[in-house]
Amino acid sequence: MNVTGHTRRPASIRDVATAAGVSYQTVSRVINGHPSVKPTTRDRVLAAIDELGFRRNATALALASGRSRAVTVLTANTTHYGYASILQGVEEAARAASYAVGIGVLESADQGAVAAEVRRAADAGGGLIVIAYDPAGVAALGAIPAELPVVGVVETPASPPGGDRPWVWADDREAAYRATRHLLSLGHETVHYVAIPSSTRRTSARTGGWRQALREAGAPEPRPVQGSWGPAGGHAAGRKLARDPAVTAILCGNDDLALGVLRALHESGRPVPGEVSVAGFDDAPHSAYLTPSLTTVRLDFTGLGRAAFALLHGVLEEAAQVAPHPVSVPELVVRESSGPPPA
Repeated sequence: MNVTGHTRRPASIRDVATAAGVSYQTVSRVINGHPSVKPTTRDRVLAAIDELGFRRNATALALASGRSRAVTVLTANTTHYGYASILQGVEEAARAASYAVGIGVLESADQGAVAAEVRRAADAGGGLIVIAYDPAGVAALGAIPAELPVVGVVETPASPPGGDRPWVWADDREAAYRATRHLLSLGHETVHYVAIPSSTRRTSARTGGWRQALREAGAPEPRPVQGSWGPAGGHAAGRKLARDPAVTAILCGNDDLALGVLRALHESGRPVPGEVSVAGFDDAPHSAYLTPSLTTVRLDFTGLGRAAFALLHGVLEEAAQVAPHPVSVPELVVRESSGPPPA
């Protein structure tokens, strides 16, 4: 409401055109990212859009283009850090492109349940993004009909997929490799591993990177301890590892597992990093504020979500060129929880 008590009319595309001194067709080309607009004209139109508070109407755009400007994300989880951050990235990128985002939750990997959720997502129109970090997500990605535009957010594939697989991923193998090499470089004889569940029955990329670093160093290869996704699984694994005095370094499949491992080591009277070094995975927000702060590998999950939408957006808008398979490169973040083994 304005000061006179009347509702102010939202700015229209013609209002923007008048303010920028261009035709409304030029404004349309700018807001749809058409490459034929001169940079100076584009800047003038964008300035007018900001000044007037112009917002595109997604329904009108869909009617004009004949396309549904909507994306549905299929996922088995919306709360774990990696999943939630991917969703955030998809939403941010979709909002900037005036696309609506829906979420379809995969309650199980049961074939019937997956098929029903895929049908609901297909009926909503638009494109699909599937977070395939677990059996339900993998099943959903495989159940998408060939005619539907879809992008998969997947574990690091064993080999680069073909051009018919529009997938994005973070380089989990390289991340685990770097973290393991860091712990070995501090003088630890070997590194024990608490693993998150894999999306398939094969060895996960994180386990593969850990094992590769050990083999290159000629270090013993302990049997991985299977954890879950959360701190409770890490606590159970940490209690088991804490009983072995030969354990001096532990890599955890995510930061939540590391949180549980740290608690178990504390309860067992094994100080970190004095007796045992611990490294996590993902660089979740809480990892920098633990005591001790957690050494981890940072993966840009939000950027992964943006990349997934960008790839799908290129398909939906029939762009001439779409960069295939963007990859998020990991970054080792060294904090207080890692140090040399005890003398």
